[in-house]
Amino acid sequence: MDTNTPGIAAGRLSPADYARNFGDAHAPLKRIQALIEAERCYYCYAAPCQTACPTGIDIPSFIQRIAQDNTRGAAQAILEANPLGGICARVCPTEVLCEQACVRNTNESKPVEIGLLQRYATDAFFAKPGATPLFTRAPATDRTVAVVGAGPAGLAAAHGLARRGHQVQLFDARPKLGGLNEYGLATYKTAGGFAQQEVNWLLSIGGITVQANKALGRDITLAQLVADYDAVFLGLGLAGVNALGIAEPQLEGVRAAVDFIAELRQSDPATVAVGRKVVVIGGGMTAVDAAVQSSKLGAREVTMVYRRGAESLSASGHEQQWAQQNGVTLRCWAAPKEIVAEAGRVVGVRFAVTEAREGQLVETGEQFTLEADLVLKAIGQSFEAGAVPEIELKNGRIATDASGRSSHAKVWAGGDCRFGGRDLTVEAVEHGKQAAIAIDAFLRS
Repeated sequence: MDTNTPGIAAGRLSPADYARNFGDAHAPLKRIQALIEAERCYYCYAAPCQTACPTGIDIPSFIQRIAQDNTRGAAQAILEANPLGGICARVCPTEVLCEQACVRNTNESKPVEIGLLQRYATDAFFAKPGATPLFTRAPATDRTVAVVGAGPAGLAAAHGLARRGHQVQLFDARPKLGGLNEYGLATYKTAGGFAQQEVNWLLSIGGITVQANKALGRDITLAQLVADYDAVFLGLGLAGVNALGIAEPQLEGVRAAVDFIAELRQSDPATVAVGRKVVVIGGGMTAVDAAVQSSKLGAREVTMVYRRGAESLSASGHEQQWAQQNGVTLRCWAAPKEIVAEAGRVVGVRFAVTEAREGQLVETGEQFTLEADLVLKAIGQSFEAGAVPEIELKNGRIATDASGRSSHAKVWAGGDCRFGGRDLTVEAVEHGKQAAIAIDAFLRS
């Protein structure tokens, strides 16, 4: 099989190609590289990089410990502030957070490689599974908390509550824990099963019981949880896939990008089918991950189409550049009008050319069609509120106070399902961390 074979097919590449394409996208630092990079840090007082980190990691402190060759101490400084610091080192957009704030940018236009140093420290710690635990539980309380959703927010909340001595029951709708980290990120970002390694470490604190394949609204209800537990944390994520706003016939070759990415994460890439000509509709991180992985699976042409200009893409400039470096064509100012089909399968997508006129997005009247045998929809996800009828929403997501407390006195929420967030893994972790502090105070009051 090769890239010229028409239609949707698996096994387009050689085993060596798959291994290379779906291994680590960016090589981790070696020891000498990490020591040299750590010495570039000024160890600023009131460091702007720390302020820019949503979880408030003491970045100068952990980098100084790396410079002293104390990777365990560096990992402790990271994981104390961010219990998912390992995965965040891989997927956090450091180029627009801590590294953008680095004072090295002023004179050198090159920040300290904070993300790579964070990964170096956490990888060194996780490579020693038998090492003495960094954290231990406080004396057990008689309080119980239900955490629904084992993504970044839920895991951070569960870990924080368990550390404080509470008994946590962790529910998740999927068979594996991890949420976005396990099912929603490109394989090359979290190669080697790291997401599950980090989950296992989080659970090793003790006091957390897991119930997988349990969905809120299907297997359990919020009313039951509120009655049975002293508090509830909801880290439900965004399970709904937004519609394109046009007719979406049931066709071979049309699917949600999130499902495509999840299949890749749970399968051997050689068994995942991809089209020869792929069109990805959307402009966010999910669209980039789907488009790049389509290219890495052996698609001959991959086009990512967005209705506005490149400056409006929610994918960062770094991610846009990454897509283009990996063979993806980025086409802006185009909105889908029709999915074109023949004999029950997709053969293309017709688009209208758009422009901004007096602050409004309008169609110019010009249209064009892109050939495609695989169309991936990546125009965002939505919160499915049907499982939480008791909770007040704002703009379709759960309304909370600063600590994550919802309109229900015993229910907190965090992550993508919570109103006002930036849909970042690192921010979801901070939501879970702060909710655990607030729930602990509530339980002890």
